[in-house]
Amino acid sequence: MRGPRTRALGSLLTVLAAAWAATWSLGAQQREPQTPVPSPAPQSPGTPPAAGGQPFRAGVDLVSLNVTVSENGANRYATDLEQANFQVYEDGVNQDVTYFTRANLPIALALLVDTSASMESRLQTAQDAAIGFAKRLRPQDLAEVIDFDSRVIILQPFTNSASELEQAIRRTSAGGSTSMYNAVYIALKDLKKVVAANVDEIRRQAIVLLSDGEDTSSLLPFEEVLDLAKRSETAIYTIGLRSPDGGGGRGFKEAEFVLKQLAQETGGRAFFPIQVTELAGIYGQISDELSSQYTIGYTSRNPKRDGAWRRVVVRIDRPNLVARTKQGYFGPAIAR
Repeated sequence: MRGPRTRALGSLLTVLAAAWAATWSLGAQQREPQTPVPSPAPQSPGTPPAAGGQPFRAGVDLVSLNVTVSENGANRYATDLEQANFQVYEDGVNQDVTYFTRANLPIALALLVDTSASMESRLQTAQDAAIGFAKRLRPQDLAEVIDFDSRVIILQPFTNSASELEQAIRRTSAGGSTSMYNAVYIALKDLKKVVAANVDEIRRQAIVLLSDGEDTSSLLPFEEVLDLAKRSETAIYTIGLRSPDGGGGRGFKEAEFVLKQLAQETGGRAFFPIQVTELAGIYGQISDELSSQYTIGYTSRNPKRDGAWRRVVVRIDRPNLVARTKQGYFGPAIAR
């Protein structure tokens, strides 16, 4: 994992902003580099009514969690739980859950595919697996396709058309180095632009990232991307495709650490298959998980406005069940 570059980040982001603006003017299908640039966060959308008819209102102290509950050590999901089965702790303090739903909310999803030169022999199988995943999305879901090698390209902006997603995935071709951090950054920024116009359009957000090695050419450091991910409402599912011999040098070990961090901090999950033929099953597991989650919310008991990191833990009162969600969030800060 590489540290920050020596030049000031402010100068870097200025250059990135200019490149980003130029890229968008060329259109999504042209193979020009798209580089990350900060964009203002959208206003919080409306939210669906909570159990009991009480509205779920956005606010600086309101914490929303997407929670996966599964049998310990198995890929079987528990989908019959009630609000009383959940206990939420923030920095060790029990919180009152004020919102709960088992409704399978629509999804906004970014599908990221590594198309660096090392993927050439396995790209067609990876394409087939990603297309199978895209076909399982529902009409109310939205997805975009992003490929990354030396450059990051949005091949298909957000759509609910399975055929458009398939065509975009088929257009991927292998070559170049790996700009994974840039790709995750761009996907996180793009997902923040998916703003609900009404209650029915509220979406859970996720990134599904496939890569076979370490980042070798991103302009942004991993620490910057991880911080953005932790500040987002996006679960990141990572697939680190190992070499067929099952080995992995120092580079892949660093990539494995990065992929695990992104998944664990955001409530997603990391997979490390050896054979490319395992990808279809992994994409299927991710699809099943996204359709089996709960959404819960609470108003924090912590009155501080210090912007500090707050650790969140969700527990279930049934034996042999474990809950997984993002590991925490940054509390509100006093505006300056």
